[in-house]
Amino acid sequence: MTPLFPALLDPDDRPALRFGDDALTYRRLAGAAGALAGSLAGRQRVAVHATPTIHTAVGVTAALLAGVAAVPVNPKLGERELGHVVGDCAPDLVLAAPGAPLPGPLAALPRLDVDLTAAGPVPAHEPPPDVPALVIYTSGTTGPPKGAVLPRSAVAYDLDALAEAWDWTSDDLLAHALPLFHVHGLVLGVLGPLRRGGSLHHIGRLDAPVLAAAGASMVFGVPTQYHRLAGQLESDPESAKEIGRARLLVSGSAALTAVDHARIHRATGLAVRERYGLTETLILTAARAADEPEVGAVGRPLRGTEIRLAPLAGPGGPSRQRSGEDDGLGAIEVRGPSLFTGYLNRPDATAAAHTADGWFATGDIGRWTESGALAIVGRSATDLIKSGGYKIGAGEIENALLEHPAVAEAAVVGVPDPDLGERIVAHVVPAGTAPEERELIDHVAALLAPHKRPREVRFTEALPRNDMGKVQKSRLPRE
Repeated sequence: MTPLFPALLDPDDRPALRFGDDALTYRRLAGAAGALAGSLAGRQRVAVHATPTIHTAVGVTAALLAGVAAVPVNPKLGERELGHVVGDCAPDLVLAAPGAPLPGPLAALPRLDVDLTAAGPVPAHEPPPDVPALVIYTSGTTGPPKGAVLPRSAVAYDLDALAEAWDWTSDDLLAHALPLFHVHGLVLGVLGPLRRGGSLHHIGRLDAPVLAAAGASMVFGVPTQYHRLAGQLESDPESAKEIGRARLLVSGSAALTAVDHARIHRATGLAVRERYGLTETLILTAARAADEPEVGAVGRPLRGTEIRLAPLAGPGGPSRQRSGEDDGLGAIEVRGPSLFTGYLNRPDATAAAHTADGWFATGDIGRWTESGALAIVGRSATDLIKSGGYKIGAGEIENALLEHPAVAEAAVVGVPDPDLGERIVAHVVPAGTAPEERELIDHVAALLAPHKRPREVRFTEALPRNDMGKVQKSRLPRE
């Protein structure tokens, strides 16, 4: 395996990282990360207080240079969740920015501050490819968070496959404003540009004037950020023009609505590419830079990645529906070189997440489009609605609702119904004055098959979301 960060072996004075007023060239990054890596030698795992700062980026880079597994810790975790993570991964120490206060369970660990002014040699020895690079904890929606162990080979392979899909080179300047404790912001958003020998500008938030001033060739964001950005750009044509000079806008972590696709394209002239992946799998599919993106789809599988759609289980076992009633939906199962090796300390959970023939069951539902791209319908647990003998994807109904001008946000769920099994209920944040319930129901019925229309619309001021901006449907009422 080639070195994870070739540009750090013969560093120069090109810009590598910039976070606000803090910036490092490749030469200075190699010195700071090399010195820290020397202090980490021989450790097994280190926690990283993963604030959105340059210190987090340097700390993780140093751990990887040393062949030590980095555990990025969400700085917003509650005391109980944080205690579980620290107790589960048992880190040797915690890396943090100088002077940054640490919450209780992290404060109890030996601490090593990340010194940006230090200088030391980059370790000459490249660790074996199967050595753990990262332990990233899942959101824990169905129990305590589980630590997905990602080997160095998976990180390297996935970033190289994405580079092929997006024509990503050392000439690219990436801008984003993502948190650094998950795959999107850390693996793609920090390790990606460093592996390519390019640059990262973390801009704090995806604000139109700030993004325009960054002069980025690539932009990463989540749908919530792009939704807010689209609103800004509609009244800021100068920023829209500057952002339109980028060559690639990428959205991930959730589906970008057709409405926001169109708004971004009108403002900038750029079509947003989407991609799909999980903590356990890294990125599996991506819309290619050279292809016209397909709204509602997340692209074709990356090189070396296999994806199959398994029959959806009905109440008594595998689907027995007549052909066509489930719109070609299937449970997404995957295998390939970018997958994790298992959940830390959880062989039971690792086994349960795989099929008998070794494929990883993502828990997502999807379908293939005519072009061979994958379209994600949603999560099996929350986005597959079984109503009146049909299997219905909630995402399709949400997108239809968002095409109505009076709808700002929408989340669709199934609630128990004695006649239908489940009835479709839409939770809607209105854009201004709430429309009549019947107006929205008829709007969906005009766009989709009659059985997909909501039976009830509930208006609300806001939808519950997590730190990534994903709607948490488990917190919506189902009565």
